[in-house]
Amino acid sequence: MKYIVLVGDGMAGRPLKGLGYKTCLQKAKTPNMDRLASEGEIGTARTVPKGFEPGSDVANLSILGYNPLKFYTGRAPIEAEYRGINLKPADIAFRCNLVTLKAPDKNINTAVMQDFSAGHISTREAGTLINDINKKLGNKEITFYPGMSYRHLMIWKGGQYKMHCTPPHDISGKKVGGHLPEGKGADILLSLMEESREILLSNPVNKKRISNGLSPASSIWFWGQGKKLTVPKFKSKYGLKGALISAVDLTKGLGICAGFDIINVKGATGYIDTNYVGKANAALKALKTRDFVYVHVEAPDEAGHNGDMKAKVQAIEDFDKKVVGTIMKGMKKFSDYRILLLPDHFTPISVKTHTEEPVPYAIYGSGMNAENSKAVSYSESICRRKNILMFENGYKLMDFFLKG
Repeated sequence: MKYIVLVGDGMAGRPLKGLGYKTCLQKAKTPNMDRLASEGEIGTARTVPKGFEPGSDVANLSILGYNPLKFYTGRAPIEAEYRGINLKPADIAFRCNLVTLKAPDKNINTAVMQDFSAGHISTREAGTLINDINKKLGNKEITFYPGMSYRHLMIWKGGQYKMHCTPPHDISGKKVGGHLPEGKGADILLSLMEESREILLSNPVNKKRISNGLSPASSIWFWGQGKKLTVPKFKSKYGLKGALISAVDLTKGLGICAGFDIINVKGATGYIDTNYVGKANAALKALKTRDFVYVHVEAPDEAGHNGDMKAKVQAIEDFDKKVVGTIMKGMKKFSDYRILLLPDHFTPISVKTHTEEPVPYAIYGSGMNAENSKAVSYSESICRRKNILMFENGYKLMDFFLKG
């Protein structure tokens, strides 16, 4: 049996007046996902346990079959795994975004979170900026590591981690005052953020971006902190050799923790311009020598955070045609297989951030029961149906997918 999981990050949402009170998923043309739902088995899964922040870290950990209540330690340590950063027991990893703050004065409290991604700054530009930050602000305890686009890391040796930090995409268009780090050790983070503003805006990379009419990376922003993550290997848990395909460090870090082979696809960006077909073809190739492949596509989530209805509908349609369609066609070469389709969480356009409601899933392939589907389309409406399986503990969905 071959198994493949297709995750359209944040593609679920809520009805919008601008779409005739449909969601982006309902508005999009998704014949391939509709077929999976109508000919497969549908249900819902609570990928974010109650009481947890609805992040992709917690949600994807659940989808992979790991109980967040038992294993979750924070977002940044997962990304550190992918970057090959060996965290010691006392080390704390922080996610360090490059963001664009619109500030009327030098007081950071009055600044507005204009763009949590600094205009989706390129990895090359961002690397130059983070290396400059590390040169000027790094020390024996604190080190900055470049990542992809706006997503980077800071490691604080023997640091604090029980302060409250807000994800920058949660406050798009809002004043950052009241959302800055709070608690023991927060003063260190605030000092670094304040100092970063002058360093960044004086850097030639940002001067060039401003002259070209692009958003500058005007500050660093800390969040997602935690200690090293340790989970049982997927193969020891399920007896399956696996691989993972994604454009973002977070998901790839989870794959490394689970013992998967990480397959990097040329042109995979984590945005709407990503190489959808390349990801699908890489997954099909990987299944020739592996039992299980996890494919993660970030684009719908990014569009949701940007509040861009048009981009989110396009991302969902591209995911359906270029990923789901390609996979469905290619899986026919295997005699026995199953496909699991779902978002990791909702990212409604109306709130521009993640929400915690249960997500709809569809399982298609060998041994699955389609009697409960009754020609349903794939959308959030699945969550309102009565005659379906509902996994209140979302991490148990993986057991069902693999074992039935």
